[in-house]
Amino acid sequence: MGSESTQGPALDTNTPHTARIWNYWLGGKDNFAADRAVGDQVTAAFPHVGLYAQLSRAYLTRAVAFLAGEVGIRQFLDVGTGLPTADNTHEVAQRIAPDSKIVYVDNDPLVLAHARALLTSSSQGTTTYIDADLHDPEAILERAGKTLDFAQPVALLMMGVLGHVEDDAEAKAIVDAFLSRLPSGSYFAIYDGADTIKEITDNLALWNDNVPLKYHLRSPERMAALFDGLELVEPGVVPVTRWRPDAAAAAADEIAQFAAVGRKR
Repeated sequence: MGSESTQGPALDTNTPHTARIWNYWLGGKDNFAADRAVGDQVTAAFPHVGLYAQLSRAYLTRAVAFLAGEVGIRQFLDVGTGLPTADNTHEVAQRIAPDSKIVYVDNDPLVLAHARALLTSSSQGTTTYIDADLHDPEAILERAGKTLDFAQPVALLMMGVLGHVEDDAEAKAIVDAFLSRLPSGSYFAIYDGADTIKEITDNLALWNDNVPLKYHLRSPERMAALFDGLELVEPGVVPVTRWRPDAAAAAADEIAQFAAVGRKR
């Protein structure tokens, strides 16, 4: 794979970080004591959070398989990818279509280090990492254009990241800035935390008091508004366990992580 980076922030092991906390909940080893401390605090208050992380990750796998398989997308722009775990976007896509091209975007130095080491592409395809911030779509698109052909459909993935953008208008502007460069037939896929379960909303302050990158829940209706102008793929905006579920997802309860996929006309 290749990587493109500017000089990002130094690795701070004493400050908890979203990607590393999720890595901890997913059973990974790419985290530090500060991340585990916050992860344990949140788990104590909300014991199901680790399961939420796993079910959300399983949705990503199904969404990428749908896009690469049923739809035939061969280019993926994964913004806010987080730390590599099992069934990363490129692994799922390239199992189905080995010539798939994937550009990962994140701005954590630990993610960058592991991306360089672990995100190896198939020989037919391409996997590239960009060190950048989702608030700068133009810079991301300029650099992603060295790998992706924006004359052909692209799947834009923003999994679990738009909750870090509190203002709906700002979140929509970010999404629109990306989609404006993508052709008809491109897709947009997300999951994010919803405000549908009181236990989650009651404990959100615990996260925001301990992690510098704050998180904000949206209602399913507010998430749906991010897809204005797109054709929502069935079943629309639903809990991750209800989006084209496999047997494991179908057996799980509905959770306050909602997902959706939309197609650009």
